Amino acid sequence: MKSRSIRILLSLAGLAALTIAAHHIFQVNATTAGLGYLLFVLVVASSWGFIEASVTSMAATLAYNFFFFPPVGTFNIADSHNWVALFSFLATSLIASRLSAKAKMKALDAIERQKDIERLYAFSRALLLTDDSEPFGAQLIRKLTDIFQLNAAALYDRRSGNLFRAGSSSLEAMDAQLRETALDSIPDSYSQPNCWLTPVRLGSDPIASLAVQGPRMSDSILQGVANLVAIGLERERSQHFAQQIEAARQSEQLRTTLIDAMAHEFKTPLTSIKAATTGLLADCRQLTEGQRELLDIADEEADHLKELIDDTVDMARLDSAQIEINPEISDILEIIHEVVHSLRSELEGRLVEISPDEGIRKSAFDRRLVRLAIKQLVDNAAKYSAAGLPLEIRVQQDENTIRLDVTDHGKGIPEREQKRIFERFFRSPSIRQQIPGSGLGLSIAHSILQAHHGDLTVTSQPGRTTFHLILPAEIKGESGERRPHSGN
Repeated sequence: MKSRSIRILLSLAGLAALTIAAHHIFQVNATTAGLGYLLFVLVVASSWGFIEASVTSMAATLAYNFFFFPPVGTFNIADSHNWVALFSFLATSLIASRLSAKAKMKALDAIERQKDIERLYAFSRALLLTDDSEPFGAQLIRKLTDIFQLNAAALYDRRSGNLFRAGSSSLEAMDAQLRETALDSIPDSYSQPNCWLTPVRLGSDPIASLAVQGPRMSDSILQGVANLVAIGLERERSQHFAQQIEAARQSEQLRTTLIDAMAHEFKTPLTSIKAATTGLLADCRQLTEGQRELLDIADEEADHLKELIDDTVDMARLDSAQIEINPEISDILEIIHEVVHSLRSELEGRLVEISPDEGIRKSAFDRRLVRLAIKQLVDNAAKYSAAGLPLEIRVQQDENTIRLDVTDHGKGIPEREQKRIFERFFRSPSIRQQIPGSGLGLSIAHSILQAHHGDLTVTSQPGRTTFHLILPAEIKGESGERRPHSGN
């Protein structure tokens, strides 16, 4: 208000100087003086505004009447036409000053909008130039404060729960309001002067809230800043996920490499042992009957150990990678007999009843993986039932599917645990300390069947548990075509 009074006084002083020059020094006529006054009013309007121009316009009208309309030196007007001229001058000067002030305001608004756009552009570029030297939210709020010349700014990230501040004022009194705004997406009343609070949304969901204190921001600019903050936070989150995915990929590559290296290290001495037993058995004339039996045992156990290493490596690979199916025409009954033979030590001589339906045909599936899945089911049945109890394996086949049921007569699986039995690492609390295991076998078997577009389910009650393996008798290839089963 004080500055406006000073501007009015300066305008009147300028008007007085113009009057002295026009009347006493140059002695111009009334028309020239009127144009001079009008130009001066326009200059004041374009420089300072309508209020200053209005006061100057009225003062110019009085000076025009006093110094240039007869009788000169009085505020009386002798000729009625001069009244019309005087009021026309007043109206013209007021309208012209109003238009000039409006033009000035529009020009100032345009300049301010241009500055805001430049600030938004600079802020968007700054978001792309962040680094890992400090948290992204801290860098974002500091750049916002610097670019928009704010006194203070605060950002609450709802996802991480972190609150970042920058500027000379900490805005600590608004912590609760920031959290409420991020949760409710509705700005609360402001507790700080010249402070604006807005939710930061991604689509319609609030993900953060922003408070700024400083020069007045229009709603559109504040919303533009909030949108850029949302884009920046989402970009940072995407980059974080990408880094996690890359780290996981590298970890999986390292894990696969270690698995292969360990398999090689195990198989190298095993190959030497197998070569030695095979060589000795080929020329056993110098051996006693007892020595020959021991060599037979060592040779068989070397084969058994190789199978265990291969199965362990396959299990580890399947747990760490996407399952790839390589179908080949195979006999499911042959695979079942191979599995039972390979588990002869685990089965401890117990009876395994294999009951195939008539007409079981060869089908296309991944022989290695299906063998591993069946082995997990038979081994699981042997683990969780008493040594003297038999195991039952029934095989059925129709036009579309092969169904294999593996049944044991153990304690059974509680109903609340049956839905979780195929989860990775899940093991029943009741047997976790009694029976060794990793909780991966059934999960991997389930994944193998799903990769074949089949299924693995379980039904259980005390004294009888059956795992149902369902395998398509024809399998889809990678291109989506169906591969029909083949008969003998």
